[in-house]
Amino acid sequence: MSEFLEKAAAELSGKVDGFDSTAKFDVIGEGAIMLDGSGARVADEEADVTMSADMETFEAIFSGDLNPTGAFMTGKLKIDGDMGVAMKLASVLA
Repeated sequence: MSEFLEKAAAELSGKVDGFDSTAKFDVIGEGAIMLDGSGARVADEEADVTMSADMETFEAIFSGDLNPTGAFMTGKLKIDGDMGVAMKLASVLA
């Protein structure tokens, strides 16, 4: 299992209080992180929204160096599913 996924899941767990949907970060070539109201974990399950990008893009988003909306608009981040959930998640991560 990827060290990046474990670290990112641990950091994200503290940020998702009050998030009442499910989301998946699909880190291309590494695996996936699931988010829901109980926190974040390394897993690959069905979700309301799936966000896909390479590890470099997710590292920049998680560190605050890249705005998720900007990543989406430039094609670095792909979103499949409920766009409303993706917008909610962007505000939780900010």
